[in-house]
Amino acid sequence: MATNSQISASEHQSAAWPQEGRERMVLPQPIATLGTGAPNPEQAMLTNLAPQRVFMMGDNPALERMPAAPKLLDFFRLRFSEIAFRHLLQSAKAALDGGQDEKIVIACLLHDISNGALLRTDHGYWSAQLVGPYVSEEVAWAIQYHQALRYFADEPAGFKYPDAYNRFFGSDYEPPEYIRRAHAEARAHKWYMTSRLITIHDIYSFRDDCHVDPEEFTDIIGRNFKQPHEGLGFDGSPVAHMWRTMIWPNNFL
Repeated sequence: MATNSQISASEHQSAAWPQEGRERMVLPQPIATLGTGAPNPEQAMLTNLAPQRVFMMGDNPALERMPAAPKLLDFFRLRFSEIAFRHLLQSAKAALDGGQDEKIVIACLLHDISNGALLRTDHGYWSAQLVGPYVSEEVAWAIQYHQALRYFADEPAGFKYPDAYNRFFGSDYEPPEYIRRAHAEARAHKWYMTSRLITIHDIYSFRDDCHVDPEEFTDIIGRNFKQPHEGLGFDGSPVAHMWRTMIWPNNFL
């Protein structure tokens, strides 16, 4: 059987869709409905299984098919929410235009990558794990700790508490203890400013009238992100399953 890396791009894109001719049911991930009051649809969907009605597995025809060996920008274009796509590109562009070192630009480009098509909760930690095998230790560290730093002003460094957070969470919101501990750890660390610069260039406007071409970062990605030959999700790394989850986000199992 041909491996993923042996399938040509044209063969991959023209391959038949899995489960063709049947209705594909998409069960929301359990974490998506917890605490929302929405009923869990799993039992009803199990009852509705039939030869022509199955649970979704593999490529979803409602999503554009990913390349056989997907690269970082393929996820930006084909899997990220529109807001995450714009936000990450705007943040990286702000760092680039501000004359920041490439490590800061790549960190800004990746800092909320988990928000794009995976999980929002503890996104700094998830994002750092997602990119850990492919970036420097410093960049991964900075991405993880930006989650805590964004809650604490450092006006001498050029960062004040975001006005947006008062709208998002309420003016009386206080971050939990683990975030306060992480902030203290980061402030004492040699890479503090690397992470702080992410928050400084973290654009909260989410402007839809500011368009940044992702190709502008191709060379910076090439120098600062080790893209596996097999494609993200298929290189056997400890985080490959996380990239595959973004490739096939609707899989039942």
